[in-house]
Amino acid sequence: MAQKVFIDGEAGTTGLQIRSRLETRTDIELLQIPEERRKDPAERARFLNQADAAILCLPDAAAVEAVSLVENPAVKIVDASTAHRTNPDWAYGLPEMAQGQAERISEARRVSNPGCYPTGLIALLRPLIDAGLVGADFPVSCHAVSGYSGGGRALITRFEDDKAPNAVETAYQIYGLGLEHKHVEEMRVHSGLEHRPLFLPSVGRFYQGMLVMIPLQLWSLAKAVRSADLHEVLEEAYHGQRFVEVAGLADCDAMKELDPEGLNGTNSLRLHVFGNDKRQQAVLVALLDNLGKGASGAAVQNLNLMLGTAPETGLLPTRLAAE
Repeated sequence: MAQKVFIDGEAGTTGLQIRSRLETRTDIELLQIPEERRKDPAERARFLNQADAAILCLPDAAAVEAVSLVENPAVKIVDASTAHRTNPDWAYGLPEMAQGQAERISEARRVSNPGCYPTGLIALLRPLIDAGLVGADFPVSCHAVSGYSGGGRALITRFEDDKAPNAVETAYQIYGLGLEHKHVEEMRVHSGLEHRPLFLPSVGRFYQGMLVMIPLQLWSLAKAVRSADLHEVLEEAYHGQRFVEVAGLADCDAMKELDPEGLNGTNSLRLHVFGNDKRQQAVLVALLDNLGKGASGAAVQNLNLMLGTAPETGLLPTRLAAE
């Protein structure tokens, strides 16, 4: 029997992407609220409580409200907002983050879907902190660039409509200059850092795709570390994972550039270690689709785990598969 899934907020970018990944599946029955009733709390509550699982694609306050509307204890929730990402009562929805995390998600009734930027940072950094190569008290800096779809409908309009208020005319912008980006505490908590990383995000004139970059002065680490050591820890941490891969050191050494759109259309996350041991420097780089493993694909992966379905159901793990 198909399991009933309700996407609360399916009209937004993330909701539409999730729906496109679910609507052709025969193991899921999508519940759809009438357009004219989608903001009616009573109607939303009715749909939320008759679902086996609900995915919330809402602003934070609306997501909190949606959770409060659920009275049926059997309903499982994946929340794509930032509202519950550091709440210890919610399972954090990055299955590859640590040993046993996928099992915790599969047993949970409340799962917070990770942010796109934190997915890259946590995947790069947490294994290195757990292994003691990077200290939990290390002053981490992170730079990242995303396609403009990561900013939601308002930013998409500003990039695609030159008559829109505050239309974007440049090819590239940095933002978050007040150093209070809403993803930073999520990054700190789930990477294992003691201090908030210094995070500088940016957006480019391309629709989707993302690079998350962490520079490391290897000479400043508490113990002697080479780029090969970093790579070895990451490779061991993600060995056998379907959606996370670590590029070979030789491949990284041969790269002259890295395209942020390289994994678009997939649920893959590829990690890179670019190092210069002579200079005692390295740069860790995560490549992902901000609408895939960074949002909608991750939500479907978490939903699959919670419903007892194979995690890869309805998802493309590689660029090759997408083509």
